[in-house]
Amino acid sequence: MIRDITIGQYFPGRSAIHRMDPRVKILLSVLYIVMLFVAGNLWGLLLGVLFGFAAYLISGIPLSMIGKSMRPVVPIVIFTAVLNLFLTSGDVLWQWHFLKITKEGIETAVFMSVRILCLIAGTSLLTYTTSPIALTDGIERLLSPLKKVKLPVHELAMMMTIALRFIPTLIEETDKIMSAQKARGADLESGGVLQRAKALLPILIPLFVSAFRRADELALAMECRCYHGGEGRTRMKQMKLHGRDLVSGLVTAAVFAGVLLLNRYVHLLPTIW
Repeated sequence: MIRDITIGQYFPGRSAIHRMDPRVKILLSVLYIVMLFVAGNLWGLLLGVLFGFAAYLISGIPLSMIGKSMRPVVPIVIFTAVLNLFLTSGDVLWQWHFLKITKEGIETAVFMSVRILCLIAGTSLLTYTTSPIALTDGIERLLSPLKKVKLPVHELAMMMTIALRFIPTLIEETDKIMSAQKARGADLESGGVLQRAKALLPILIPLFVSAFRRADELALAMECRCYHGGEGRTRMKQMKLHGRDLVSGLVTAAVFAGVLLLNRYVHLLPTIW
């Protein structure tokens, strides 16, 4: 399960999405997330899902990566769906003692499950197609107005990017430590909740030590390269908007407008449920 977590990884490529301005990608990712929660019916949600699927096809990222990135959140999705299924009031379709399933409960369970999965997929696509340097520069440029209030924008962007990129490293380290502990006879999967929590101590302590060691090595490497923050820093590659950025923005805005129109005129369409 741990190996399936792919958020924070970067997959090099030359697709149109890879070559987009990172600022545009960040903004469009946020707009896509808003779109998912604005969709008030299954037609609008379906449009959002198809838009995200098309973005993955254009990016050239293997579709198997979508399933791999979704696998770790499946238990959360199932738990959320079950709660919404049995705890949402409305028109009762099935009832057994105190348990009941309503039409509104099914709709809410489907909506929340699809939204969570699309949220993970959209966030993963951003990191899959954006290099760490480009992501840092994009965040810094978007937060640049905050420099007027003396906020260390570059340092904030750098910390956010490093934290995101450390996720795959920590996952790999956790997997190695778990394998080593199992080889020594540690039982990490049996027993009650308290026993499992105690069994995690031999994993958490080495993991924290490894994380601090890697952070110290990273800080030393940055100092050796004369890194002193964002003040006076220059960039070899300057960010410029291109036609593909404009087209991507217009297409995303059109899809967002389509979702809003479906919210307003859904009564004119055939009922899915």
